[in-house]
Amino acid sequence: MALKAVDVSKTVSAGGIVFEALRRAIIEGELKDGDPLRQDEIARLFNTSRIPVREAITMLEQQGLVKTQRYKGAVVLGLSMTDAAEIFDFRCLVEAHVMRMAVPRMTPAVIEEARAICAAFSAADDPMQWGDLNRAFHATLYRSSALPFHLATLDNAMDRLDRYLRAQLLLTEGHGRANAEHLGILAACAKGDAESAAVLTVAHIRGAHASLREHLSRIKAQFSSPPQP
Repeated sequence: MALKAVDVSKTVSAGGIVFEALRRAIIEGELKDGDPLRQDEIARLFNTSRIPVREAITMLEQQGLVKTQRYKGAVVLGLSMTDAAEIFDFRCLVEAHVMRMAVPRMTPAVIEEARAICAAFSAADDPMQWGDLNRAFHATLYRSSALPFHLATLDNAMDRLDRYLRAQLLLTEGHGRANAEHLGILAACAKGDAESAAVLTVAHIRGAHASLREHLSRIKAQFSSPPQP
């Protein structure tokens, strides 16, 4: 049998396409906490069968973005303060190590790429762009670590936090603070000072956690307060 060779690593399954679209909608807040993911509706939207939709929902569940409830189906999973605290603690441990491994391997080209992302982050006025550029900045620096498993695991952790961090950047004036902290981290990397870069990264993460915790507390208080007469 004569078969034409296909590079399957460059193809994307229908389930993968649906997964990426739903993941993006959750991260950007288009799908809110508790929103149902109705398989029939999603299948119609993507002009596909329910099989790829089920595959996508399974992948989202594995990443902690969706929870399947008995009799209700899949819903977008919210983030408790306990969950957030654990993820931020995890980030501090892993990102500090990744930074220490990355800095000695960084080339001038990597530093310039990160600098360009910093400039774009500073100039951007769209919160959706802020989230993308924030992740791009850190990913660019961490790429030099040559720790693919660490980076993939961090990506999953960031997916859980991303939609809340975007709101926090917008509503707590966190954009300017994050920009200044990025510049400090970048300066340490440019000097080749891995320890300072790691310490600044941990402070950056802890600051984001404190700001997010305050933001989530305000939201919780808003919804739990009795209506004013």
